[in-house]
Amino acid sequence: MPLLEERVSVTAPFSLADYTSRELILPRLEERDAPGIIGELSQVLQRHGCLPDVLPFYQSALNQELDSSSALECGIAIPHARIKGITRLRFAFGRVEQPVIWGVKGSLSVQLVFLVAVPASDGTAYLQLLACLARLGRRPDLIAGLREAHSPEQIYTLLRRLNETQSRE
Repeated sequence: MPLLEERVSVTAPFSLADYTSRELILPRLEERDAPGIIGELSQVLQRHGCLPDVLPFYQSALNQELDSSSALECGIAIPHARIKGITRLRFAFGRVEQPVIWGVKGSLSVQLVFLVAVPASDGTAYLQLLACLARLGRRPDLIAGLREAHSPEQIYTLLRRLNETQSRE
């Protein structure tokens, strides 16, 4: 009698690089404030087919920031928006040479920005990605690497190093 195989659902750990691409990484942002940076990164997402329409996404992400700043003490901001027409969870990454004040006066200083485009129907993967990005603050080695990397390829390689299970350590 043949043995019955037991099926086990195993979710492989994801890396941050799974939600971006080299084309979505800007090591030198031109803009110097939150609205400008969100706009610059929104354009990149739209140019590479991640957004159906840049304006509603930009407005939604900016409104989210006005309601509640996504800046973290480690110098990262994670603005995000969920709109119809986004088919895959993606983020664009950008870095400014000199830290900028993110949000209202008295807010935190930010140098690294992850702009997340969220499908309207996605919930679980989105929350996992946000948690992983937030835990980046406990990885000063990777934050330093992201600040110092010169090319999209170097940044992408660093993002590959941080996967969901490692970030819980």
